[in-house]
Amino acid sequence: MKLILNCDDLGISESVNECIFALMEQEKVTSATLLMNCPFAEAAAAQLARYSQCSFGVHLNATEFFPLTAHPGLKPILNDKGEFAGNIRGVPLTSALRQGVFAEWSAQIERAIALGVPVSHLDSHHHTHTIPALFGVLKAIQRKFGIRKVRLTRNVFACSDSKSSASLASKALWNFMLRSYYSTKTTSGFGSFTAFYDRLRAGSGLRNETEVMCHPGGTNFKTENELLGGTWKQELPPGTQLISYNGL
Repeated sequence: MKLILNCDDLGISESVNECIFALMEQEKVTSATLLMNCPFAEAAAAQLARYSQCSFGVHLNATEFFPLTAHPGLKPILNDKGEFAGNIRGVPLTSALRQGVFAEWSAQIERAIALGVPVSHLDSHHHTHTIPALFGVLKAIQRKFGIRKVRLTRNVFACSDSKSSASLASKALWNFMLRSYYSTKTTSGFGSFTAFYDRLRAGSGLRNETEVMCHPGGTNFKTENELLGGTWKQELPPGTQLISYNGL
């Protein structure tokens, strides 16, 4: 089994940056994605050269903090202060809005490149890149920047988290399309750290290549952070490899 341990939200705060880099030094995580419209993204980018064994991608954002662009198409998903309102799943995804998201995500990747981030892959804040109506935007972004590695929609769940056959089929179709259009490399499985650990303890339901999402230092992820800081590496099956997106 090959595992990618990816830290989301690098750049969101100084404390999160510190937690992520500490885990990289401990070789407990192998990858991270940066929120490029956050106040500590530049500080995070300045440290990446110290962790050449890890991969670094862009955590595309259309749900939180101020956008990098002033594209008029973004207006339906901004609040009165001009910040992302977190409502993108509750508004019509019109052509104008999709154009705005494309412009914003382009700006986020361009800022990453300008700061020297060796962009290995893409994922997104609150999984917005998996919204079906934004699939064309995602593929246009991939083509524009030549990025061939992208996170799946979630298909690894805790043992007690049952999903309908319709939901699983929909996810499988989206993942197939992700790989097929503008040929894209992915893992075979993706889930949260808590779901992964639950499956690990149960000894079932893990895939040969799995990305595990984690949020070191995140205030809403207390249980996950306790588990992540524990002895889980000692419980991995013999022969398990921790890889980065660079090794996928």
